Amino acid sequence: MAFSSNGKKGFSDINVTPLVDVMLVLLIIFMVTAPMIQQGEEINLPKTTSEVLAKDNEIHFELTISQNKEIYIGKTKVSFESLEEKLKTNKLLQDKKELFLKADEQIPYGYVVKVMSVIRKAGITKIGLITEQEQL
Repeated sequence: MAFSSNGKKGFSDINVTPLVDVMLVLLIIFMVTAPMIQQGEEINLPKTTSEVLAKDNEIHFELTISQNKEIYIGKTKVSFESLEEKLKTNKLLQDKKELFLKADEQIPYGYVVKVMSVIRKAGITKIGLITEQEQL
């Protein structure tokens, strides 16, 4: 119970309606933008008939090669020349020594092999290739 300045007793309640309104608007904004944030570079993955692996909740590093030979580690664009240095300086990646490679199906095989060679020189021993499952 609170007292007003003129000496009369009064109640001071917190109005939570504006707070709830703001929280609902923020929730809607995050729900709309979250799928856009998680998508990386748009590429056409090669299609294979291999089985889909079960997803786990571990953090995986993805290296993406786009159709115009642009390289991304996650969502960060990296030049071919600085790729080895970026991979060597990533502590978590060096601890796991595991990386998943996504390359557009139009990229020449030789370029993908060059990138894989740089990955190996950076000390990454496990390289997984990501493809799409072919629809039969």
